[in-house]
Amino acid sequence: MTKKILNKKKFFSDVKNHEKDVGSSEVQIAILTERIKYLTEHFSKHKKDKHSFVGLSRLVNKRKRLLDYLSRTKSENYKKILEKLNIRK
Repeated sequence: MTKKILNKKKFFSDVKNHEKDVGSSEVQIAILTERIKYLTEHFSKHKKDKHSFVGLSRLVNKRKRLLDYLSRTKSENYKKILEKLNIRK
């Protein structure tokens, strides 16, 4: 996972609103999406890892809440982020 964390800055550079943006909902959604992808790959090797599965479900729920918030407040950014991150809603 450490390699994934190091590539985090490169991953959400497309979604940033400004140069030092690290906390906007768009960036948080991008980070959560990357972590969700990592955990789904992890489960292909470790099928019985139930504790991480609980963490995955929490991440998915948090991303869903952030996406709902973004759709209510900034619908244009919501559509763009779904497109960029290839998330279906």
